[in-house]
Order: sequence, then C-alpha cells, then structure tokens
Amino acid sequence: MANRQTEEKITALYERLSRDDDLTGDSNSILNQKRYLESYAAQRGYTNIVHYTDDGWSGGNFDRPAWKRLVADIEAGKVAHLLCKDLSRIGRNYLQTGFYTEVMFRQNGVHFVAVANNIDSEEQDSGEFAPFLNIMNEWYLRDQSKKVSAAYRVKGKAGKPTTNNAIYGYKKDPEDKDHWLVDEEAAAVVRRIFRLAVEGHGPHEIAKILTREKVECPAYYLARNGRGCRKNTVDTSRPYDWYGFTVSSMLTKPEYMGHTVNFRSSKKSYRDKRVKNDPSDWLIFENTHEAIVDPETWQLAQQVKRTVRRTDTTGIANPLTGLVFCADCGAKMYNHRGKRKKAGREYSVDFYSCSTYTLTFERETQMCSSHTVSTKALNALILETICTTASYAIQNKEEFIQKVRSISQVRQQ
Repeated sequence: MANRQTEEKITALYERLSRDDDLTGDSNSILNQKRYLESYAAQRGYTNIVHYTDDGWSGGNFDRPAWKRLVADIEAGKVAHLLCKDLSRIGRNYLQTGFYTEVMFRQNGVHFVAVANNIDSEEQDSGEFAPFLNIMNEWYLRDQSKKVSAAYRVKGKAGKPTTNNAIYGYKKDPEDKDHWLVDEEAAAVVRRIFRLAVEGHGPHEIAKILTREKVECPAYYLARNGRGCRKNTVDTSRPYDWYGFTVSSMLTKPEYMGHTVNFRSSKKSYRDKRVKNDPSDWLIFENTHEAIVDPETWQLAQQVKRTVRRTDTTGIANPLTGLVFCADCGAKMYNHRGKRKKAGREYSVDFYSCSTYTLTFERETQMCSSHTVSTKALNALILETICTTASYAIQNKEEFIQKVRSISQVRQQ
C-alpha cells in the first residue's frame, strides 16, 4: 500500500539559473540541468517526473514562482522525491537552505537528493558536509553581490542607465544597449498624458479617459512587444487597465525630458529588498537621449499636479484653483460658487475672497480685509490680458519668443 502511494506521488526535478550563474558557462544552463536530472531519475527508476524551473532568479531570493509552487506541492503531500543538481540550486542563503533540506523536507517525508554534491537524505553519512556547502554557497553569493554592486555604481556614475528596461515611451537602441530611442507609438500616449495634465485633468481622471478609449496600458503594451520586467506575468485579459498611480508616476519622471536618472533605489545588503531613495540622492544626467516632452511642459505639469482640484456642487473643477492670490497679503483666494436665497428668491454666486480674511473674520483679531472679486470680472480681465499678449506676440514675434524662453529658464532654476 505504501509503495503504491509513493508511486502515485511525483518526482520533482528543480532547476534554477540566475544571471550570475550564466557567467559560469553552459554546465549550469536550464537545459543541461534538466537532462542531468532526468538521466539520474531514469537510472534510479523514479517515475511521474515534474519539472519546477526558475530561470533568471537569484539564489538569495526564495520568493521564486516555481519554488513557491514546489513548496506548496510538498506541503500538500504530492512529492515523493526531490532532485536538484547541487545545493546552490535550492538557494544561497545557508539558513533558509538548511531549513528546507534539514527540517521541512524531512517533516513532509520527501526524499531529497543533490546529485553533484552526493547528498542523499536516505543515506545518513552523505549530509555531513551539507552545512559547510550551504555556507560556501552564501559566501559566493555575497562575493558576487559586492562585484555586481561595484559595477552598478561605476555604470551609474558614468551616466549610463542602471535600469534593465527602458521606461514606457522608449526602447533600447539595438546598436547600443545603454542608449534609449523614442518608441513613437508609446511616446504619443506619453505626450497626450502630459497635455491632459497641463489642461487640468488629474491622474485618476486621465486614467479613466485612457481606459475608456481602450488605450493599452504600459505593462500590456511592453509585454506585447516582448519588453518590460512583467512580460511573462502581465494579465493579458485586461489590456486597458490604467490606474491613477501609473499616470502620476509617469508625470514625475525627468527621463521624459531626455535625462538619465540613476540610483532611484538602493539596498544595504544583498539580503535586503530595495528601498526608494530620496530624490536628493538621485544622480541625473541631462540630455542623454531624445526628449518626448519639452522642459516647459514637464515643469508646468508638476505645477498643475501639485494644485489640489476639487469639484463642488456644480460637479466642475475650477480651472483657476491655486492660481488667484490676494494683492494685499499674498495668500490664496477662495472661490465661492453655488446657489443662495434672498427674500424668497434664489440666485447664483461666483466670486473670490481672501483666504486670510475668510479664516480669521470670526476671530477677535481679523487679518487682511473683506475685499472680493467676481469670477465674471476675473475672466474678463484674463481674456483681455490674453488678447493683449496675443496681439503683442503677432507684432513682435522674435522678441516675444525670447521673453518666453527667459521666463522659462528662470522658473526651471
């Protein structure tokens, strides 16, 4: 009965390869690992073989998809034998690797074999050196981490992109992997996002517009073109899912002005997860690739993004929110609009008042004064200014362009 239950269980063959392992040659390739383990299983008469493969995953990270699936199957009692090429394939963290090989596998009745290390859990003497092998594997990972980190710093300080993938709107130059080219199809969407932001649309509103118009979201678009870090995991059933967070993140990227931004994140140890760095710690190299958005539009988008826009009872956000200031105290002016009643008659109001006075008029000591300006008068003044400016620009084109450029340079500084 016990033999039949064992036969019904699977023989798990686990393979793993990281970028660092690639440097050691073909002997560690996924294909060779599979052939090696299949040959060993056939010699021992193990049947019902199932492969669990993590390609491109570090041995210091146990949050690997195939490994997690294997652990779940072991805990469910589905695995009789587990074969791997050597202990470093299981992992390079000696504490976690030891937990699995010495505790978890035994508790679940799994026969474990690290073929190249001659470790077999059913042969008591074969595992005597396993702890030392685990320590050596971790030392290897630590050494590799130091080398990779040093190369990463050198590359980043040289102004080359440290990210493995170009951001949405760009693609890697096939002739120079450290140079980005504009991806015109995606760049058109990026330009539209900035244009909508400058017009006063918030990130969540922009996301709704793009979803409604069935514009492919960045993750799906990149995956469809075989690019991006999620090309193998993206949910292809939801290609038009845009989120406000995605739009908001795109609007803050200086890369769209043609700059390279390095060291956005860091980690103290190879065991730690990366954490975001403060923007003051970023290293920015200007004009390293073609810009999708000009600096004036990018800066304006940041300014508009910082302005809080709320819809009132009319359901319409005020386009002048955060742009009207008191001439006396310099504070922002509040917009008041809606319906009021007087002598049984309902009438509309729409005016601005000084926020300093509004917030203090009920106090014993009032600040500023109760002066107001109607939105109608303000709009007329704005229209008059636009007409005057347009007339001047038409008559003095070169002088007007020079003044606009000077003002833009002052704002950027």
